[in-house]
Amino acid sequence: MSNDVLQQEADAGFLFNIEAERSLLGILLLDNTLLDGLPDTFDPSHIYTPLHQDIFKAITSLVNKGITADPITLSTELGINEQFKEAGGRDFLVNLLDAVIGLNISDYATVITDLYLRRELNKVCLNSEYRAKHQFTDTNAIELIDNAEQQLYELSSQQMGGHIVKFSEALQDVIKTSKEALNSDQHISGITSGFTLMDRCLGGFNRSDLLILAGRPSMGKTALAINIAFNAAKAGLHGKKEGAGVIFFSLEMSAEQLATRLLSCATSISAWDIKRGNINRNNIDIFSNFYQQMEKLELYIEETPNITCQQVKHKIRKVQTKNNIGLVIIDYLQLMSSEYKSKTGENRVQEVSTITRQLKGIAKDLNIPIIALSQLSRAVEQRDDKRPQLADLRDSGSIEQDADIVMFVYREAYYKARQEPKCNTPDHDKWTQEMNKIYNRADVIVAKHRNGPIATIPLFFDPNLTKFGNIKGEQ
Repeated sequence: MSNDVLQQEADAGFLFNIEAERSLLGILLLDNTLLDGLPDTFDPSHIYTPLHQDIFKAITSLVNKGITADPITLSTELGINEQFKEAGGRDFLVNLLDAVIGLNISDYATVITDLYLRRELNKVCLNSEYRAKHQFTDTNAIELIDNAEQQLYELSSQQMGGHIVKFSEALQDVIKTSKEALNSDQHISGITSGFTLMDRCLGGFNRSDLLILAGRPSMGKTALAINIAFNAAKAGLHGKKEGAGVIFFSLEMSAEQLATRLLSCATSISAWDIKRGNINRNNIDIFSNFYQQMEKLELYIEETPNITCQQVKHKIRKVQTKNNIGLVIIDYLQLMSSEYKSKTGENRVQEVSTITRQLKGIAKDLNIPIIALSQLSRAVEQRDDKRPQLADLRDSGSIEQDADIVMFVYREAYYKARQEPKCNTPDHDKWTQEMNKIYNRADVIVAKHRNGPIATIPLFFDPNLTKFGNIKGEQ
């Protein structure tokens, strides 16, 4: 029995849904970012109508090139497609937009995939029935059963996702990573933080890892993150293996504010003086020189507020197509939104838990480390010992569980400064001595490290410039 006949008989049961296919395409035309909302197992072959398949492939092709897919760009992409012309060309695409009712793209994808599997299952059954009835002389009944079982297994495996890896292959990857660390200038396997002790403790930021960098307000989370981003991108600019391009998702501060901080760190001129123009002509020359040095720096800032994980994934892929992106930083976790909240009625803890699981999935899918900043609860302020603990993670849910590494930024001087005794007293003299020792120190507390030790990493910190650096003697 030919495949054509099998296909016709399978389709005779109307195992397809044209409306679902049109709705899915219309949704993608309305919002290209929802392409990343499709299940990883969804494939163009699941779509029954050939023209719809071609349109889906064209949308995917344009998005992967960083081009917005709309009726105008798609008309150009599909220009030589005869079926597209016969269907009405651009008018057909406009009609797809008009047919959109809701944005529940995952539901439509589920319907389309389910019908595809039913068609394929029907084909397997028809083929098995035909071969069983006609008693092929070269095949016995047991072989027919084995053949049908193999086809059903392959059909099921398409929707399982992932794959089984032989141990020797995984071991080969481990050895390769170890060699990369050996050949690295800093002897690390991942992307550099720019801080010697941190790199030594973590081995750099490694592929597929989700790292949480948390702290109370004014501890310097954002400052440390932007310092790390700058150091990694600068190492990449200089061609070092441990360097890479960085995307910094800033959900709270503007790109201009972050750039001001970087300029302040690089030139040792306070951000406040830069902002109010309290500078001289020589400073302008310094700024110009710094700009020329950094013009080719692969550091990108994304300012979209309330961004979702799907949008994050889409934007990373869009930049990755043209640039060497090896690190993503998100500032900060609690300002992200879950695309599923309205549908599932999630509370905030559940929503943040969903976001961290999705971020871990993105890190694995794109094979890059993601650093997500996080707030801590006020419980820290109620204790005598202000050093953060894992239980202090705000809206914690599964943050600790999903993260490969959890780090806290802690500055003892911040709290000590608020305990200043009365001047000209012995207590004040003692307080001054203690402040001098800790004023320029910040601790990064590694409270969870899935593949390594926990530790406290001391760093230099200049509060006037919000600049982190290596402790003297550790460069």
